[in-house]
Amino acid sequence: MKPLTEHDVRSSFVNCSKGEAKRISLPRDLEQRPWEDLDFLGWRDPGAPDRSYLVTQRAGRPVGVTLRFPSAQRGFLHRSMCSLCLTTHRGGGVSLMTARKAGAAGREGNSVGVYMCADLACSLYVRGKKALDMGSRFEESLTTEEQIARTVGNLSAFVDKLYD
Repeated sequence: MKPLTEHDVRSSFVNCSKGEAKRISLPRDLEQRPWEDLDFLGWRDPGAPDRSYLVTQRAGRPVGVTLRFPSAQRGFLHRSMCSLCLTTHRGGGVSLMTARKAGAAGREGNSVGVYMCADLACSLYVRGKKALDMGSRFEESLTTEEQIARTVGNLSAFVDKLYD
């Protein structure tokens, strides 16, 4: 992913107002992110435990999405799989993230959801750059590049649903 500036990130959001985008808490380490290892920029809002955000590329430009997820965590023995990167986590490591749709449908309250790694580190898990606390990745016959392409494709399919 190409490095993004604060302006790039704030102007990219498609499912919130400009005022809401202006108030979003951005990551403090934006310049230090491992951009070459990211398929999308994702972070959780430290001031709002039920909110997270992601910015990805769509048609060559950044597209930001505000996400909400339930604050109730699942039991320690429960295992869930991320729909994007296919990493399994125990407990609350995967969460249903919901996003308002873009445009009029979103203003009417319509939303879409996807099960994602709660820490939004899918790109790093696929590349083996982040270790799992209590989860696993299946042995696959796909190369890392093919797994990255699948993750990006899964994310693109989710973002496309925002516009349906």
